[in-house]
Amino acid sequence: MHSVPEFVPESSPEDAVQAPTLDLHARRQQISPVLTAAEMGRLQRFGNACCFRDGALMFAAGSSSFGMLLLLSGRIAISRNDGLGRTAPLAEHGPGEFTAEVAQLSGRPALVNGHAVGNVEVLVISPEALRALVVAEAELGERIVRALILRRIALIETRSGGPVLIGPAGDGALFHLQSFLSANGHPHTVLAPDADACAAALVARHRPAPADWPLVVCPDGSVKKNPSLVELGRCLGLLPDLRGARQFDVLVVGAGPAGLATAVYAASEGLSVLVLEQRAYGGQAGASARIENYLGFPTGISGRALAGRAYVQAQKFGVEIAIPASAARLLCDTYPPRLSLGDGTELRARSVVLACGARYRRPALARLAEFEGRGVYYGASPIEAQLCREQEVVLVGGGNSAGQAAVFLAGHAARVHMLIRGDGLAASMSNYLIERIAATPNIVLHTHTEIVALEGDENGLASLRWRERRGGLEQERPVRRVFLFLGADPNTDWLADCGVGVDEHGFIRTGFDVSRAECRAGMPYSDERPPRAALETSVAGVFAIGDVRAGSTKRVAAAVGEGAAVVAQIHAFLANAPRAAGD
Repeated sequence: MHSVPEFVPESSPEDAVQAPTLDLHARRQQISPVLTAAEMGRLQRFGNACCFRDGALMFAAGSSSFGMLLLLSGRIAISRNDGLGRTAPLAEHGPGEFTAEVAQLSGRPALVNGHAVGNVEVLVISPEALRALVVAEAELGERIVRALILRRIALIETRSGGPVLIGPAGDGALFHLQSFLSANGHPHTVLAPDADACAAALVARHRPAPADWPLVVCPDGSVKKNPSLVELGRCLGLLPDLRGARQFDVLVVGAGPAGLATAVYAASEGLSVLVLEQRAYGGQAGASARIENYLGFPTGISGRALAGRAYVQAQKFGVEIAIPASAARLLCDTYPPRLSLGDGTELRARSVVLACGARYRRPALARLAEFEGRGVYYGASPIEAQLCREQEVVLVGGGNSAGQAAVFLAGHAARVHMLIRGDGLAASMSNYLIERIAATPNIVLHTHTEIVALEGDENGLASLRWRERRGGLEQERPVRRVFLFLGADPNTDWLADCGVGVDEHGFIRTGFDVSRAECRAGMPYSDERPPRAALETSVAGVFAIGDVRAGSTKRVAAAVGEGAAVVAQIHAFLANAPRAAGD
């Protein structure tokens, strides 16, 4: 049996950590398989036949959510919008081929246009029917899903779909949007107006003020000036309109490994699931350059590749995922619980799983916010690696994520200065990473050292000053790229209105830890209340898993295990849950 290839949101020939660049020619048969007459016959029960006349627009980028179209006769010409009212041809599909990529599993808008070439007859398979197809038709479904994944990778590598970002090199807002799209495995193109004629023409048409950079051309051809992540998410269909959304069986807050595992297992067992993620799927694990101790991957796997697989798997089982969607309040005074988003949208679910992880810790440095995305970074992806090629960079932190990032950046930067406050790495880093760092000649470890100042101008960070804590000696270095891996604080401030119990550090108590805390506080115990599940919080029907849970093991495998285990506890809770109004 063929294995599904790694889903890698961003890869390049120089990126040794990610999979190598996709060989489009060698993978042609997998990217665009031609189904036999017998296979096409097996798919008839999943769709409805439809005809289009020559030249008809069959689907439009940014607006059509058609699922999959299987060509019975005729051809479809695929093209993309360039933002100037023109379209650029990409490919053609003929009889036995189908149109779709990963976005169609969840009913998101198409990234490209499709026009009929000659009179065309197709079998229209809706997103719901497409998901049913890939589950019911195991062998054929595997081939289709592989094609959908490979098409997404091809779109990313050839920059042939998605939005076009236009802005001057080094612009902080441009980097912010580019990082968001890359982290979510979304194809896009970045153009500099001083190097591309089409970009220059678009700039001349829209005349952006300094605060309007970057310009973003959405797949439907509309142009937005310096959009927020929420605006960009809505433009791309990543963030659906959740107003008036139905009540879900499971509402998962956070799309890291723990949250995605919950989503996959719950949805595969027939529960309706909505996942909210405030920035990008994969969480902090998604920023890991290489995970080498995850079971089943002896040569290692990047956090993005692992998260990308889980993201597609969740969509395959019908999970609804909203990105970027920020949880603002959880109200538990009535059942079912109510969760409010940052825009005021209110959601209801019969159970809530808190997999909201942690926020990157920021040091108390003057001008830090000024240089974020313009020299200061909290992750090391191929985007950042390209920025620091042949430069000296500074990386602060001594955990596993810091070690993975240091090794990754050492393959691009001239030298990586690794700064830690302690006297060594053994207390906080896996031994295999310590050995690899010691064997990498262009990584220099500075113990008992911390950054004390950042300097720069309108072009970004230009230099920094660090201090040796034991002797007080300070050095100024002309470094333009700094990577901060200082750990994280639990993302639990927004839970105050619900009364979910947390420990002295802000991590959520579950199971026995809740009972012990209540006992110490002198709270009465009721024999009428059933025993609390191991991953259940102090609020019935609200569970916590992964890094945000007090006492959790901060490892990807542990997070995935908790994500799977909590589903059994959700089933037990829902079997005895009170009935909500309207049920």
